[in-house]
Amino acid sequence: MKYRFILLFLLSFDSYSLSFAQTAGQPVSPKSWHASWIKVPGETVNGYEICLFRKSFNVANKPAAYLVHVSGDNRYELFVNGKLVSAGPARCDFYYWNYETVDLAPYLITGKNIVSAIVFNEGALRPAAQMSYRTGFIIQGNTPAEEEINTGQSWKCYRDSAYSPLPVELIYSYYASGPGEMVDMKLHPQQWQQADFDDTQWQPASKISDGTPKGQFTFIEGWMLVPSPIPAREMVMQRLKAMRRADGLTLPSGFPAEKGPFTIPAHTKATILLDQTYLTNAYPTILFSKGKDAGISMSYAEGLYIIEPNNTNWRTQGKKGNRNEIDGKRFVGRKDSITSEGSKGQQFTPLNWRTYRYLQLIVQTKDEPLTIDDLYGTATGYPFQYNARLETDNNELNKILEIGWHTARLCSWETYMDCPYYEQLQYVGDTRIQALVSYYDSGDDRLARNAITLLDHSRIAEGITQSRYPTAVMQQIPTFSLWWIAMLHDYYIYRNDNGFVRDKLQGMRDILAFFNRYQQADGSLKNAPYWEFTDWANGKVWKAGKNWYAGVAPAGANGNSSVLDMQLLWAYQLAAELENQLGSKESALKYEHRALQLKQTIRNKYWVASKSIFADRPEKDVFSQHANALAILTGLTAGTESITLGHKLLTDTSMVQASIYFKYYVHQAMIKAGMGNDYINWLGIWRDNIKMGMTTWAEMSDVSVSRSDCHAWGSSPNIELYRTVLGIESDSPGFKKVKIEPHLGAITQIGGQIPHPKGNINVRYEQQGTKWKVNITLPEQTPGRLLWKGKEYALKAGQNTLTL
Repeated sequence: MKYRFILLFLLSFDSYSLSFAQTAGQPVSPKSWHASWIKVPGETVNGYEICLFRKSFNVANKPAAYLVHVSGDNRYELFVNGKLVSAGPARCDFYYWNYETVDLAPYLITGKNIVSAIVFNEGALRPAAQMSYRTGFIIQGNTPAEEEINTGQSWKCYRDSAYSPLPVELIYSYYASGPGEMVDMKLHPQQWQQADFDDTQWQPASKISDGTPKGQFTFIEGWMLVPSPIPAREMVMQRLKAMRRADGLTLPSGFPAEKGPFTIPAHTKATILLDQTYLTNAYPTILFSKGKDAGISMSYAEGLYIIEPNNTNWRTQGKKGNRNEIDGKRFVGRKDSITSEGSKGQQFTPLNWRTYRYLQLIVQTKDEPLTIDDLYGTATGYPFQYNARLETDNNELNKILEIGWHTARLCSWETYMDCPYYEQLQYVGDTRIQALVSYYDSGDDRLARNAITLLDHSRIAEGITQSRYPTAVMQQIPTFSLWWIAMLHDYYIYRNDNGFVRDKLQGMRDILAFFNRYQQADGSLKNAPYWEFTDWANGKVWKAGKNWYAGVAPAGANGNSSVLDMQLLWAYQLAAELENQLGSKESALKYEHRALQLKQTIRNKYWVASKSIFADRPEKDVFSQHANALAILTGLTAGTESITLGHKLLTDTSMVQASIYFKYYVHQAMIKAGMGNDYINWLGIWRDNIKMGMTTWAEMSDVSVSRSDCHAWGSSPNIELYRTVLGIESDSPGFKKVKIEPHLGAITQIGGQIPHPKGNINVRYEQQGTKWKVNITLPEQTPGRLLWKGKEYALKAGQNTLTL
């Protein structure tokens, strides 16, 4: 454990960075691998176990490159001479099981080298996002020169009995991110990754099966290996910022922001509350010495919970309040527990990262004092770079962008995730918004491509995608399959790769065929199956009838729902465009006819002329922002009717209000209705988050009772401040043309930049008296147009300066 991480000094914020010599998508040389999947003999196939593997080999002359391909199940951590060089595999499924390609040369030395791995399987308690065939590990050399370390019986192995799983008990019942760890250091082999470690008592590894790249003939079930499509995740050292409370001892004044050893006396219990001051995903590391048999626990929480004296059921005490405040609150969270074996220089880092703002350290010593030598984190995530820029003196807008980007980063790892603490699952509804944030703020589309592909792979026999994927726990939200079609269309509009989109059209057709089976003669959906989730409107109401039941829009007695019909209508419209441009003209015509029929049916069935709004169901007795926003976005209204309806979205309180998630679509509708100049005034939910001490956007609109403190479906301002306020939008498939249509409202000076497939787009607006000076720079071979107060101006690639 002492050698889990090696830190290299690279300039970054207030931290250091760990760099992997790893490549993404490196093709393997041999068509069939010579390496074997290996295991520790006697394992229970898919039970909880931590397996250690090691192999020694000699290097006469240090090579310039030493490429290997590596994978494991559930997960592996690969080391060379005690230094962590790779971790994975990126989450996937059996038919496309990822391997990473790593260059070991920077870590090799002349003479004896040790390559080692921790391979762990969290069994029945593993994260729901983690698929697993059985515990296994494989390394394949890229060429014959590297095949000396191919996995096989020459590898030694050991099952580490020091570990056992620690189930997680939280206030909210749905938690799917894996167990904590209980580790008895007395049972762990110390220094096992070092060259002088005596492994004579370790067993030779057992073969499971041959390594099989996808597409190769095999009789073997299991993993079909493919190169990982995403880069190595970041690993950045990150010190905790503040000590908020300490009971049972006095800490050094600089700790934890600075390293400062301290000792807990024998027979003492010490409780320390540490504050990162912002939410993070990190591997916490604690270094400690002596204190034989002392118990150490580290627990992790996004925020503390308000103590409610009159509520005796602690599981329903779900209010957090302001996240900066700790008085009158209690700590509940995921926990790791360690027992000291009494020597100097012990170290513990959990096998998986943890999400926390607050870290609570509890130490209970026995007959010996225990010294905490240090405690810090190593933050991890997908290596997005922020390539957008907003130039404004409005600090609030900058803060909203900062929090939105931080939220998006914490919800991006090996896939997009709905939330890092509770689920870590790639839900389609969340992922569509996250992908758009990636396009606008970073320009890196690899995680989005991976998401679209994985979700396409998830489709069940009936045609729809699973609601989230990868996952070992199947769930169907058919409406999310419609948003997958929207994701595919977004990619078509913002990225220039028609081949990728064309390859996914069959999946789109299968989804629409599923829905068509539940359309009545008039086109309206009736009693579509599974969980037809749209939004956590008005909170999580678990009562059927007119209410939004479990996020499902109300349906009439005949099973019809305008919200579902409108989502299907939009999917048909997008599908018709994709088919017209990339697929089948016949299919395009079919979808156009279905869309036209649905528009007429929706208008006849749900429009309430006396109120000038659409109802949620044929009884015309309940109304929502959702139905009326979708009506504008699908073209059910136009002209003054859209304008009127857009204003009702803002002012009509009889409508069920959208959550922070679906506000993305409500805001899109109001912008389409011509109200975009007021966009900045619509950010009340985000302002409430900031007032409550949030450093990420909460899952629910009511921040005080939100389960998750980090849901990137709330990061839509990181799209709209660029797309709406600055007005930068794609004007043709592949972003080959640009439309600039700013909505400045009362702003008199603002500018910014977003990434584009061919470079950057820069804009700058400055009011000078009665005139506006406008500067727009477009990438090469990318023309555009500026829409300004009802007039259109042609823009050329390169610099454009206008006085308007």
